[in-house]
Amino acid sequence: MTFAATVLTLYPEMFPGPLGLSLAGRAMERGDWSCETVQIRDFATDKHRTVDDTPAGGGAGMVLKPDVLASALDSVADSRPVLAMTPRGKPINQARIREIAAGPGVTFICGRFEGFDERFFEARPQIEQVSLADIVLSGGEPAALAILDACIRLLPGVMGAASSGHEESFEDGLLEYPQYTRPAEWEGRTIPEVLRSGDHAKIAAWRKARAEDDTRLRRPDLWERHSGTPVQPASGEQHENCKGTTNGSDPGT
Repeated sequence: MTFAATVLTLYPEMFPGPLGLSLAGRAMERGDWSCETVQIRDFATDKHRTVDDTPAGGGAGMVLKPDVLASALDSVADSRPVLAMTPRGKPINQARIREIAAGPGVTFICGRFEGFDERFFEARPQIEQVSLADIVLSGGEPAALAILDACIRLLPGVMGAASSGHEESFEDGLLEYPQYTRPAEWEGRTIPEVLRSGDHAKIAAWRKARAEDDTRLRRPDLWERHSGTPVQPASGEQHENCKGTTNGSDPGT
C-alpha cells in the first residue's frame, strides 16, 4: 500500500524537495509513498485570488482566511490524519509519527503570514494543530517536510535494517546512546573498549547506561517522563538544552 501525502500550501514547488533524494527519493520511485500538493490560492473566489486579510482587532501581518482554507481542505477530505503546522500546536513526538506512518497517509496544511483564522479549526475539528518545537518559522512547509521525512523512513523497506527504526532517540523515551566507527583511534581518541569487546551483554548494558545518562543531562524533561523522577542538578551543573524545532511563524510552525 502506498503511503499518500497531500500538502496544502501556497508554495507547492517546495515539495517533495529534499524528500526526492536519498532513501525517501528511492522509496518514492518504488511507489512506497506519493506526494500531492494543493495550491491554496486556487480556492480564493475573488479576482485577485486573495488568501489572507488583516487581523481583526488590529496588529501586524496578515491572517489566512477560513473560507479559502476550508474549501482547499474539503477538496481532499478523506480518512487520513490532517496536520496543521502552527507554533500554537501540540509538539509532535515519535509515538505519533509511528501512528501516522502505520496508516494510509497524511494531509498537511502549511500556514504562512500571521497564521490561521481560528474559526477554521473550530469548523473542522478533525485537524490536529501541530508544532515541531518552540521556534517560529516563516511558513509550515519546512515543518511538514520534517514530519513527512520522519514518517517515510519508518515505512516497510525504506531503511535497510529492520531494527534501524527502533534503536534511536525517542523510541523508548530516551536519547540514543553514542555511536562510533572506524578508525579505532582518531586524534588521540579511541572507541570505548567495551564496544570492541565482542561481549554483547556488556555492550547492551553500556549503551543503556549511556542513553540514560545522556538523557538525564541533556533532556531532563524526557528523563522525568521516562523515570518519573525529577532531575536535581548539582550546584553549578550545566545542562544542554536540546530542544527541537518548530514549524512556522504563526503561519506554520
